[in-house]
Amino acid sequence: MSDHFDTCPDQLSTDQLQQYVMYLVEHRSWSLVKIARNALQRFYQYVLGKPWDYVPIAKPPKVQTRQDVLSLNEIGRLISHTRKLSYQVCFLTTYSLGLRLSESLNLTIADVDSHLMRVHVRCGKGRKDRFVPLLLMTLKALRRYWTTHRHPDLLFPGGQPPFEGGESRIMARAGDHRPLHPNDP
Repeated sequence: MSDHFDTCPDQLSTDQLQQYVMYLVEHRSWSLVKIARNALQRFYQYVLGKPWDYVPIAKPPKVQTRQDVLSLNEIGRLISHTRKLSYQVCFLTTYSLGLRLSESLNLTIADVDSHLMRVHVRCGKGRKDRFVPLLLMTLKALRRYWTTHRHPDLLFPGGQPPFEGGESRIMARAGDHRPLHPNDP
């Protein structure tokens, strides 16, 4: 700050302090502005023994970042460039129904209502259930994929058929090295 005004800190006026803080607001990060203002306050109070005139600073607007949303063309390329049928159908289901990955992976055969053309999503975000519309294209893809594994309960089972006895496991997420229990978070 002394360099900014080319003078000793104990010679600075309140107006100069406000100018300096405003300079920081315009040119530096919000966290640095808060630290600098608090440091100046402590410096004036405890080092110089001078009263501190509060220097107000305007809080910057809160920036809320949004997640990237894929276009229909990008989703189509993602699905068409995926080699494994199970992943193709899982991606199609996830994007066409607007689900989270965990919601897609935990779908069961009983969750799909082909008469009302809807899917029952259980324990979604906030542990809430909801119904989502089912596209005919997605229904056909799910039926075609189910014929490849014929799991008695899960749409996206982990492991290899035949699925006789034992625990039902859902398909593993990318990076996971083990199939998950249907009730795992």
